[in-house]
Amino acid sequence: MVDQLKLTGVRATGHHGVFDFERRDGQEFVVDVVVDIDATASSSGDDLDATVHYGVLAEEIVRDIENEPVDLIETLAERIAATVLSHAAARRTTVTVHKPGAPITVPFTDVSISIDRSRA
Repeated sequence: MVDQLKLTGVRATGHHGVFDFERRDGQEFVVDVVVDIDATASSSGDDLDATVHYGVLAEEIVRDIENEPVDLIETLAERIAATVLSHAAARRTTVTVHKPGAPITVPFTDVSISIDRSRA
């Protein structure tokens, strides 16, 4: 059985990108995660310790965004996926990192990367 916990629109400022001004000035990143869990134990026992605490996860994602700069949003997504999978109840995750302020010279709404990772 696979249940899913979804956390969408986590926002923080990061200094990621390949251009000097991105590293210097920073910009907003938005993250969505889907976490595959088995909610049977947590729901039957009403036990927070048997699931992924989404409040804690949100704070961890913000730290990942605000942490050490990287060039690529792919690298940031990998960092966040590792954080998600560090939770014992997490089996698999899909992480989407949005960079709505990306330095693109044509009109656009959003650029994002989605990655899917699971426990080894």
